[in-house]
Amino acid sequence: MTSENIDLTFGSAPLDRLQEIRAMEDFPVPKGPAMALIRLTQRESTSLGVLAHALKADPVFSVRLIKVANGANGTEKPPVVSLRDAVSVLGVPAVRGLAMGFSLLSNHRSGKCGSFDYPRFWSHALARAIALQLLTGATQRAEAEEAFSVGLLARAGELALAELFPEQYAEILERRRQEPSHRLVDLEQQAFGISHDALTASMLLDCGLPEDCIESAKLFEGCEEQSLEKGSDPFVTRHLLALADRIADICVAPQDEWRRLMPRLFQLGSRLGFDAPGLIATCDRIAHEWREWGPTVEVDIGPMPHFEDIPAEEVEPTPMPRVEPVPAIAVDTSPVPSVKPVPATEVVTVHVPPVEAVPAPRVEAVHKPSVEAAPAEPPAPPKQAEKPAVTPAARSGQGMRILVVGDQERMRRQLCDALTAAGHSVSEAANGRQGLATALELRPQIMLVDLQSGGMDGIELTDSLRQFKVGRGIYILLLTGTNLLSGTDDDEKLVQAFEAGVDDFLIMPIKPRILAARLRAGQRVVTLQEDLAREQEEIRRISAELSATNQQLQAVGMTDMLTGCPNHRAAMDRIQQEWAMATRSQRPLSCMTIEIDDFKRINDVHGHAAGDTVLKLVASVLKDEMRAQDVLARTGGNEFMVICPDTTLEAALACAERMRAVVETLPIVSAAENLRGSVSIGVAVRDAATADPEALIRLADQSVYLAKRRRNTVATVQSRLPVSAVSA
Repeated sequence: MTSENIDLTFGSAPLDRLQEIRAMEDFPVPKGPAMALIRLTQRESTSLGVLAHALKADPVFSVRLIKVANGANGTEKPPVVSLRDAVSVLGVPAVRGLAMGFSLLSNHRSGKCGSFDYPRFWSHALARAIALQLLTGATQRAEAEEAFSVGLLARAGELALAELFPEQYAEILERRRQEPSHRLVDLEQQAFGISHDALTASMLLDCGLPEDCIESAKLFEGCEEQSLEKGSDPFVTRHLLALADRIADICVAPQDEWRRLMPRLFQLGSRLGFDAPGLIATCDRIAHEWREWGPTVEVDIGPMPHFEDIPAEEVEPTPMPRVEPVPAIAVDTSPVPSVKPVPATEVVTVHVPPVEAVPAPRVEAVHKPSVEAAPAEPPAPPKQAEKPAVTPAARSGQGMRILVVGDQERMRRQLCDALTAAGHSVSEAANGRQGLATALELRPQIMLVDLQSGGMDGIELTDSLRQFKVGRGIYILLLTGTNLLSGTDDDEKLVQAFEAGVDDFLIMPIKPRILAARLRAGQRVVTLQEDLAREQEEIRRISAELSATNQQLQAVGMTDMLTGCPNHRAAMDRIQQEWAMATRSQRPLSCMTIEIDDFKRINDVHGHAAGDTVLKLVASVLKDEMRAQDVLARTGGNEFMVICPDTTLEAALACAERMRAVVETLPIVSAAENLRGSVSIGVAVRDAATADPEALIRLADQSVYLAKRRRNTVATVQSRLPVSAVSA
């Protein structure tokens, strides 16, 4: 990205502060298979087929990816059924964003910040992602493929600050609850020197998402006060995300808060051209899909708002006041000079090879031209400081990444020349503060630090560096004068240096053979650390593969292989979940038991192959007649169960009657024999007398026994009157 784009994306956030935050150990990053997938997508040589094959290692994410792809594909196009098609529909940046979002969701369901409501955060993020995807599709915007990823991560910066500064962020949240007039971004900026919107933008930038998506995620919270041309791309994208965020607010709010939150919802909708009935229909679909997604990602979604219940007179949008331009919020898009990562002093870089690590925020750094390392020279006499004894690194071709820090330019120059000649890749910094920033950016393996560096001495630099995860693995050699080892005070200084994290020290003037020996010792330590890190990564990879295999086995164990429906075990798990949610939200829950009539005779007369065909055909038509939130499972030989959340007895009976009528029209086995389908359906609803899910299932079983007396009938024991009856 150009420096103009960086300025546009991160606004007033100092790049060095952003870099420090991103380098902290607890910063939320993808883990396991998600990180491996993201690294794979960053390789230019990765083909669509290779990416699709790699996705198969994580079946849970694969299912979610296909689900998101179908949401972006719309209803007019054929459904997406393969991973290759899903990647093709969404694009690599969106896949990368989904991998990051779902990985963060899995690994940060709870945390150390007591005032940060982690379950509500993820429930809100899920609702916003679904809302943005459906709203973007409704407006036929080109960004529909990235919408779910952007919606899921649109407030990821809040999660990052809560994880990095749990106690301080809890105080900020409490203060904002007591004084709602304070803007969250202002409080964050005062406390941390950065706000969540800048962190969010940097995380989306890592995913490679389009610039307008990143800009919208950073600026959508104040879109109504911004001076934007109505109908322009920035206006639409920011308002769509703001509208999705408002719908998510309603989804996670207590039921008595829904109506209070509605007016702004329709104000935002009217600015985008949505009429009230159309927006209500879209919101209802969003709420249903939100409820369907909840169990899939193990997010507690709570009671589902019913937008269709709002009287028409309550949804007329109030006129929006004329928005005056606010110069302070306008974004300066004029060209700015290229940004250097360390603005204080210039850094001279001598060929640093790429580092295999999680990328820091992408900063277009401008250094002086790289100086190619000179060929290693043969060993020279020790008396010539400029030509030290060749280290094993030079002989083996395994040069180290070394950073030299000191305010004496002549000393730095001699060390850099000697180390470069020995086959190492060398960088330098002129003072301690510049050395800290350079070390966090370049991640050297060894550092030579002058004790008396200006701005921040060698001990302070070491202590600061050890606070960061990337700084703990660097081997640090402290360069000292001869007088450091004489006297009690100087001994104390040396002890202080080792306590701060210094690994070894060198006395100046430096002797070439001693320098070579110290570097060999440092190289051994660094090599051992890197070997250990590789072994740990291999263990994580094997663990991820075992986890993926276990997830595949679990999916197989929860699916009926003939019909593709959930099996009896899955049905029992799901009804337990729905029962718990219905109990908390005091919403109705219905259940159906369905049996195919005369199924034994079909097997006996026409064979089991014909029976299997009947089962698959009946399961297919039942799915077509169900509503989006209903769940169909095969629980026995010719038995099915339908779980109906948020459904009264009357609504469940009506749905069951539709199913019975459609099955009745099916030709069974052979049209020549004029046989038609027939099912008996028993319906039950959770009421005050129903103690648990098992009691609800027993009521549905009793109802189906009542229906089987007449066959081809819908019945319930809770009213004792069959809904339909067809003479045998």
